Amino acid sequence: MVTDQVVQTPRVWEDLRQEIVGCDRCVPVLDGSERPYIFLDNAASTPAFRRVLEAVEEFLPWYSGVHRGTGFKSLLATEVFDAAHDAVGRFVGADLSTNTVIFTKNTTECINKLSNRMNFRPGDLVITTMMEHHSNDLPWRKNASVLHVGLTPDGHPDLQLMRKLLEQNLGRVRLVAINGASNITGICSPIHDIATWAHAVGAKVFVDAAQLAPHRPISMLADDDPRHIDFLALSAHKMYAPFGTGALIGPMALFEKGDPDVVGGGVVDVVTLETAVWNRPPHKDEAGSPNVVGGIALAEAVTLLESIGMENIAAHETALLAYAYRRLKAIPGLQFYGPTEDLSDKVGVIAFNVEGVHHALAAAIIGTEGAIGVRNGCFCAHPYVKELLHVSPEDDRILAAEVIAGNKSRMPGLVRASLGCYNNEADIDTLAEMLERIVRKEYKGTYVQDRATGTFRAKGFSPDFEKYFSFVRLAAGRERRHSEAS
Repeated sequence: MVTDQVVQTPRVWEDLRQEIVGCDRCVPVLDGSERPYIFLDNAASTPAFRRVLEAVEEFLPWYSGVHRGTGFKSLLATEVFDAAHDAVGRFVGADLSTNTVIFTKNTTECINKLSNRMNFRPGDLVITTMMEHHSNDLPWRKNASVLHVGLTPDGHPDLQLMRKLLEQNLGRVRLVAINGASNITGICSPIHDIATWAHAVGAKVFVDAAQLAPHRPISMLADDDPRHIDFLALSAHKMYAPFGTGALIGPMALFEKGDPDVVGGGVVDVVTLETAVWNRPPHKDEAGSPNVVGGIALAEAVTLLESIGMENIAAHETALLAYAYRRLKAIPGLQFYGPTEDLSDKVGVIAFNVEGVHHALAAAIIGTEGAIGVRNGCFCAHPYVKELLHVSPEDDRILAAEVIAGNKSRMPGLVRASLGCYNNEADIDTLAEMLERIVRKEYKGTYVQDRATGTFRAKGFSPDFEKYFSFVRLAAGRERRHSEAS
């Protein structure tokens, strides 16, 4: 739960906005003009902090391979890369004497790694919920039987059912896998309460913190605390450091056991033609040359977030979220999903639909005519979205058949605007003004849907991407090769 009091002055938040790389960029819109881009797609991926970019630029002249080089640059890079692991561990309150921090590409890879390393046995159960991102569902299905906790009418996981399933399956449940915050409704899970329930029946708890870590303070707590979080994963690209790194934090003892799920260079101490002796964690689970730059970027991001104060960020975003709902609820014809009144346990995600307007069309108009980045669809959480939209099992089967046949035109979904710590009330006002135009049918474009993808495009809108980034010429070359091949 967050407080209502923001410690920092408004000036601090304006200064933070200037920390965002690309915050001042203008983009083309349908009428031929350019407008400042408003980024409201932070739940998908955040822009970079300028200080993160500067840290990367400062480090690149010293870049070298780590852990096995003897030259000065390699020694320096190794020292900094190892320190980055520790910084991430401290950010989530892990006891680094007993826990390890493993760098991966992203949260998805973290969860797959943990699923592969849990050494599940036949009959083992994982309990998760219907509100999870596919990445906190599908990896468990590969290696264990999964029970999905349903939802309450307001979109929360049914925690009473979760406790009942834990008690009914005493001795079989190895793990409870829960998100820290939903990427669709923003609902925050009571992760420490869930940990207590899991530990009481001999299970562990994993928290997918991809959506929680940028918005709320996290403490995994001491290992012997009943509320301790056993495993946690996060992604740098959702924390203002989009340089290709994720982090999995968990007990050293588990990762010391068994074989790594990916093998090759760096994971071994000794190799003969008959056997291999594995390295110690985290090296054992960081096969190949690691993303040193990404690790440094993530460490710089968490250092900056800590300097602002996660409690302050939470309070600032909650206040902005309250403003957004006051502003948007005044617009007729908007349907919201998830909490809109009690926002104390909700991160800055606003899921909605415009009555009578396809979700993909609404999102296309918002971007094409408003220069606002939002997202639409099911957000890699199909069961949750379909439950929120009350899609019947029969309709679900029909729609699935259409998609399999190559037609996504009727795929159900929502529009999502998601906040970052740098967004402000002016961003919300611009979104509201664009939605008012959509509701009044005052948008200018004629939009055509691509049935294969479900997306809409405005007729006559073909921006010159190479004007904005010259690397696009490679994409143009690729397009020519495809055309010649066909």
